[in-house]
Amino acid sequence: MENSIYITQLFDYYGNLLTDKQRDYFTDYYIENLSLSEIAENFGVSRNAVFKQIKEAENKLNFYEKNLKLLENSIKISKILMQIDDEKIKEQIEELI
Repeated sequence: MENSIYITQLFDYYGNLLTDKQRDYFTDYYIENLSLSEIAENFGVSRNAVFKQIKEAENKLNFYEKNLKLLENSIKISKILMQIDDEKIKEQIEELI
């Protein structure tokens, strides 16, 4: 479950960097909770083809995060923001992110 949450967070940041097919399969699998068989039937492809595309998408998302660290840095910034007491400064920082 935690991995699903993490991978969908990565998708929020890097999903546009995937191919259309990978994005469609990923969305159906992780967001719409369709099974591999259901996705395969909807797209007229094999279950294995869907599985491979989803795995490739996951690998790409992890690669992007490993190199760009957008999610990691966003989490760090959020934690720092929670520690700031001055609301005016907090609002100014939130506008920047």
